[in-house]
Amino acid sequence: MSRSAVKMLYMRLSRASSLKGVIELPGDKSISHRAAMLAAIADGKTRISNFATSADCKATLGCLAALGVKIERDDATVTITGSGKYGLIKPSHELDCGNSGTTMRLLAGILAGQDFTATLVGDASLQIRPMRRIIEPLTKMGASVASNDGRAPLTITGSKPLRAIEYKLPVASAQIKSCVLLAGLYAGGETAVIETTPTRDHTERMLEWFGVKVRSENLKSGCKITVAGDAGLSACDFAVPCDISAAAFFIAAAVCLESSDLTLKNVGVSPTRRAFLDVLCEIGANIELSDEREISNEPTATIRVRGGLPQTSETLIIHGKTIANLIDEIPVLAVLGTKLDAGLEVRDAAELRVKESDRIAAVCENLRRMNAKVDEFEDGFRVYRSDLNGSQIDTYGDHRIAMAFAVAALLAAGETEIVDAECVAISFPRFFEALDSVVM
Repeated sequence: MSRSAVKMLYMRLSRASSLKGVIELPGDKSISHRAAMLAAIADGKTRISNFATSADCKATLGCLAALGVKIERDDATVTITGSGKYGLIKPSHELDCGNSGTTMRLLAGILAGQDFTATLVGDASLQIRPMRRIIEPLTKMGASVASNDGRAPLTITGSKPLRAIEYKLPVASAQIKSCVLLAGLYAGGETAVIETTPTRDHTERMLEWFGVKVRSENLKSGCKITVAGDAGLSACDFAVPCDISAAAFFIAAAVCLESSDLTLKNVGVSPTRRAFLDVLCEIGANIELSDEREISNEPTATIRVRGGLPQTSETLIIHGKTIANLIDEIPVLAVLGTKLDAGLEVRDAAELRVKESDRIAAVCENLRRMNAKVDEFEDGFRVYRSDLNGSQIDTYGDHRIAMAFAVAALLAAGETEIVDAECVAISFPRFFEALDSVVM
């Protein structure tokens, strides 16, 4: 396995025999975003440890600083002196969210309750992602949101107070849910979100950690989550667990490589994030969890993975409500599917087409380049058992495509060249170094 210079225009990788050792993973990206935002509107000083090293989370900190929040950073420790719910100031320039949809969608909920106008912008990829899904509820709550035909840039003129609403999610999305709940902190009365498919619950868990009462009710149609507009947030130290979405690439590779023995410590295993582990365990992968506990209201565990992928005569089908809780892991599951005798089929995953890239198209194109047989559908794909060959991979600037096909390279004959490999910095800047440390 060879590495290029610091700025990785490409990365070349070859077949591996196993993954062995212990990996240090970055802090969870989804949780880090939320911790920084809630700390920014809390009263007092919050110390966040193991904060994600990703470019996305750096963008969140930059936006908060532009809103007048005092932020100090020492490597993976971030200290934020909260401005309180109503202490943010009008920024002097546009708020650059970079490539981060989480930054844009969640921060929009907070900005909707302010008494000033702010504009959220992003890179070329973020500017084509759908934002009408947050514009609609925020407009119902009384904010004014100007957009480019439902896409960024978003110019938000807040309303104080916002109107409390009950909003049923049109698609399963933790980002939309979180946007509405954060806006609900600025509403007169109680704001509720109804989700028919469970999504990541980090916002609810973290609101409670910061002292906000969150009420959840099970309905026949799903779950109703409610917050009150008069809730205040109290600063508190927060420890971010390691990112299970980052762990997924190493877990998938270790499972596929027969003699692997890999340990990943302090990984977040919230029930709304561990569907990837559950799917692999269901097909007989050798995965053990130990040292299970809660840190800062988030379940964590040590994960040990040993190689060997049991085979079955039945195609592994992933669809329905499972999709929402492993949407980020589907690209690497597609790679793993090439090693299953009966292959893998993914359906109900059209949301993948509006991520950082069209991930359905990217996965299918790159697998075909590596000699895999793939059927593409509008809402997913079918991957057949295939012997992979090294090839040139186009990441389309998408970090998860880059990392998924780094795993594919470890399983393929010959050399694989990953173009635009530096895009891994969006979520995991040291990904290739971490991989190199355990590849045998």
